[in-house]
Formats: sequence, C-alpha cells, structure tokens
Amino acid sequence: MLIPKERRHGRRPRLILNEISYARLGEAVARFASALNELGLQEGDRIALISNPRASWAISLFAALYCGTVVVPLDPELQQGEIERILLEADVSAAVTSGKMVKKLVKIKESSLPGLTLISMDRPQEAGVKFLDAMLLNRTPLAPTQVAPDNLAILMYTSGTTGNAKGAMLTHANISSNVLATARLVSLSSADTLLSIVPWYHIYGLTITLITPIYVGATATFSPVDRNLLQVLRKARPTIILGVPKLYNVLYTRIRQSIESSTVKRSLDRLAPQLMGRLVTRRLFGKRFRFFTSGGAPLAPEIAAGFRRMGIGIMEGYGLTETSPLLTMCPAFTSEPGMTPIEGVEVKITQPNEDGIGEVLVRGPNVMRGYYKNERATNEVIDADGWFHTGDLGSLAGKRLTLSGRAKNVIVLETGKNVYPEEVEWKLVTIPEIEEIMIYEGKRQGAPAVAAMIYPNWTLLKEQGINAPQPALELIWGKIKECDQALALFKRIKHKELVTFMDEPFQKSVKLDI
Repeated sequence: MLIPKERRHGRRPRLILNEISYARLGEAVARFASALNELGLQEGDRIALISNPRASWAISLFAALYCGTVVVPLDPELQQGEIERILLEADVSAAVTSGKMVKKLVKIKESSLPGLTLISMDRPQEAGVKFLDAMLLNRTPLAPTQVAPDNLAILMYTSGTTGNAKGAMLTHANISSNVLATARLVSLSSADTLLSIVPWYHIYGLTITLITPIYVGATATFSPVDRNLLQVLRKARPTIILGVPKLYNVLYTRIRQSIESSTVKRSLDRLAPQLMGRLVTRRLFGKRFRFFTSGGAPLAPEIAAGFRRMGIGIMEGYGLTETSPLLTMCPAFTSEPGMTPIEGVEVKITQPNEDGIGEVLVRGPNVMRGYYKNERATNEVIDADGWFHTGDLGSLAGKRLTLSGRAKNVIVLETGKNVYPEEVEWKLVTIPEIEEIMIYEGKRQGAPAVAAMIYPNWTLLKEQGINAPQPALELIWGKIKECDQALALFKRIKHKELVTFMDEPFQKSVKLDI
C-alpha cells in the first residue's frame, strides 16, 4: 500500500480527531503488526474492523495491511445477524472492534466462530478479549511484508438488505491506482487539511478521505454530521471538505436562508456574489479553504451552480464500491455539465435510447477482481472484455459523462416516457420547506405516475406559523408546482394526492442517502 515514511512528515498532525502525528501512527502500526504476526495471522488472512472512525481504526487498518492480511471493514450499525453472516462468508480470523461492539462479537464467537480472535479498541470487561493498547507495549516493530500489487487488500461489502451484501475484492493495485489519480487530480499536498463526514468503513471514506491524505502527508479529520460539526470545522480549518449531497443541500439552504434574512446580505449577494461567498467561507471554514468535494450520490446541479456563483468551488465525483471508488470527476468551477474519467479509466454507454441515455460501463485499474465467493454475481457485472456494468444510467458528450440515475429506479409511464427520479429530486430538494424527498413510481387511476414522499422541514415551517400537515402540504404543493415549470411536462408531479408526508425522517445509509 502507499504509506508515506514517517520520517517524511514526522510530527505533522495526521488525525486531528485524535491528535496523532505521523511518527506516532507509524510506530503504532509497526508494533500492532508485530502483535498480529505473533498471534499467528499470516499473509492473506482476514481481519474485520468494526468501529466508527478513530485513531485505533487507522492503526488497525494499516497494521493489517502492513503484515499482508486482508481487511474487512464493517459498519458497526449492522445487525448482529448480518455481521455474523459476513464474518463467516469472509473467513475472518480476527476482529478489531470498539468496546460497545464486544458483547455482540463474543456472542458470534460462541455461536458460530469459536476460533475468532477478538481485539477491543477500549479496555474490555469480557474474558478472552485482547486490549489493543496493551498489545503495543514492549514490542519490537515489525518490518513491512512485501505484497504483490494484485494481492487482495480490502474485502469491502456493498450496502444491501440483510443477507444481500456482496464482498467486493479490492487489490492493492485497485486502491493505489485510485489514490494516485485522486492526489494528482486535486493537486493534494502535505499543506492540505481534509475534513470528511464519510466514515472509513465506506469505500469513499476509506480511499479518498483516509488513505489519499496519508499518501501525500496531509492532515485528515473525520467528523460525524451532528451538532458539533461547526465546532469541528472551526478547529480543523480545512482546505478541502469531503462530503455527500445531503450535507451540501443542507449547507446551501442554510446559507441562502441567512442571506435572505438580511437586506444588506441580499444586496451584497446580488451585486457581488463572490465577495459574499468569501465572507461565508472565511467565517465557516477559514482563510485556507480551497473547495468542496461531493460523492456517494448525484449532486443537484442547482446546488453546485449556486455555490460556484458565490465563488465556492465544488468537485463532484462518481464511483462505486466495486471501482475503489472514483471513476469520474469535474473541476471545482466548471460551467459544463457532466464529469470526465480520471486517469486510466474508460467509460462507455451501452444500448442508448433516443436521448443517448444507456447503462454506464467502465474499465480501468481500479475495477475490483470480483465478488468474493460469488462467481455468478461477478459474471453478471464484469463481461469478458473487462467492462464493469455499473447499473447506473447516463449519457456521454465527448468524454463528459452525465448521470441520469439508477436503472432500477426508472419510472416508465404509459406513454413510454422514462422518468429518472433523481432528476426530479434535484429540482425539488431546493425547496427550503422540504427536509427530505424521495421520488418514486406511484399510481393514479391504475396508471404509473410520478409521486413523492416528503419529510417536511418543520423547523422552518413553524417559523412561518405553520404547525399542521394540511397547511404545510398546501404551501409545499404550491412550491412544487413552481419548480415543475423547469421540468418537462411528463416529469412533473401532476396531482396533489401523489404527495405523501412522512411522520419521521427517512432511514438513510452512511452516505446520508435514502
């Protein structure tokens, strides 16, 4: 793997989250690798990581790779049955976990994995569970194991319903090719400080927000999306913020609300939007801020254009777990639609319709080896010529890829017209009174129709004196009809009864998408 020598970056901070330097990280990695080696873990063995991001997570990841083992990162929010299924399927020999997960792992060990070695990042209360910090004491650091580029490095399970997740086999070459291309593409250097809200057990978080900064010697900070996010921003003073569309939708909406609440701000925004943008970024992120990056799901074009109008750059990327992940990206201040492939990646469209929209196929050094123990699923997505079938729909104009949405989400109307839900969501998500929205195929008089499920922004609505669902629906329906004018007639929500309010926010993935 591409890990910089600690002597190159020495005392530079690396994880502001835990204030650990490169020198401390390097020593801890080599010591923990020695401990894993002493436990009998050998090249090719599997080690699961089950925790939210923290310094011990990074130490465990690089120590496991350091001694040639394969890392299986897992979301700690998974149900016990799903964790057990994955540990069994992946042939996991050891698991490094947070203290709150230990009891769950002990039950799994007792029921189906008696040979599983358990290591806790926090001092354990349970017998037979090792303590990571204690394993680092009085230990001679291990020399790194030499691994081949095609050796398996990460077994990353895709998101899915229980029993449905598949293990994408990502090699050292897969991950390294993405790290190198990304670092060059964004001109990343050791002077940068990256702040990410994407957890490392997601491939976007792992490759782009953890490994890539380490490769160049930058400072990496992780923060969950919670009430402390602004406090973390002020402390980290990031040069680059790595997030997902949900974060930028909320951030842009709040910035616009702040501007609209002041006559002076409105005038400044109208006459000098870039000056307004500089004031906003300096107040929120500091003078060193460079740009946002967005990934994990499609970003609404109106949001990107709104930021760029204010002189705030946003680079949108597209990729999948199976592609390590990054495939395409756009410049921070582009005015052209779509994204171009990163270095080494080919993109083509198969079976395009009359609008040029078809399935997106990709090929490159970052495409996975296949799904673990699932040859049938592998053959369904990787053809004989090495093209990976993404399941996403898009079109190409020259080398610029414009995404339309997931093939499985397309709404086919009686007229034969195709509606891509994401395109409608991009328009309607800009309505401030809508907190969350999902467009789906509903029914009206027995025929397919464009419908919406909405969780209203009750905070904003109550500020306007609206406290009940019916008046809220009337207001939001009026704004939907206004936004509809920017959509083709067949893409519009035609009737108010096709709009349903949710009582609670939608259940969301780690990327904050529904």
